[in-house]
Amino acid sequence: MNPFLYFVDSLSAWVGKAFGWCIMVLTFATCYEVFMRYVLNAPTAWAFDMAVQMYGALFMMAGAYTLSRNGHVRGDVIHRLLPIRVQAGIDLTLYILFLLPGVFALIWYGYEFAADSWRYKEVSWSSPARVQIYFFKTLIPVAGALVLLQGIAEAMRCVMCLRSGKWPARLHDVEETETMAIHKHREELIEGGEAK
Repeated sequence: MNPFLYFVDSLSAWVGKAFGWCIMVLTFATCYEVFMRYVLNAPTAWAFDMAVQMYGALFMMAGAYTLSRNGHVRGDVIHRLLPIRVQAGIDLTLYILFLLPGVFALIWYGYEFAADSWRYKEVSWSSPARVQIYFFKTLIPVAGALVLLQGIAEAMRCVMCLRSGKWPARLHDVEETETMAIHKHREELIEGGEAK
């Protein structure tokens, strides 16, 4: 089962990091707009729509990546104090009751929105530039499918934890500074204990 988990984690990471470049596009477009508006007094008609679409694409496509890194916000004040098997049971229950139905709805209705948008080549109604948005509406069911795949992998992790009593390994990725410091401190404590 681990090869499947690693494949799904890798796919989620690749997609999340690829769409992370939307931040660069958004930054350059915003800087260009600010320069045009305040220095040359010639604002663009497309900057607002570009910002909305880039942020929306980043937000939608980063969901599976965040789930693969166990990074979604949750109230784990009590959860982290529970035994590991209880944590896995709670997580599995929540994935089945809330994540999977929500993701199925996102895929189903997202597909309908995207199909309608493609049918009449939808453009932004709030912009004088009339920017095409049907490409971006396609990301709704695609993001749902990726979160569904990652949700299945996370549910499998819970089942594996219920059986073995420990969480399966995750792919390592960028960590926050505090997390890296804690891991480094633990390693130093372990090495110091072995030296004695």
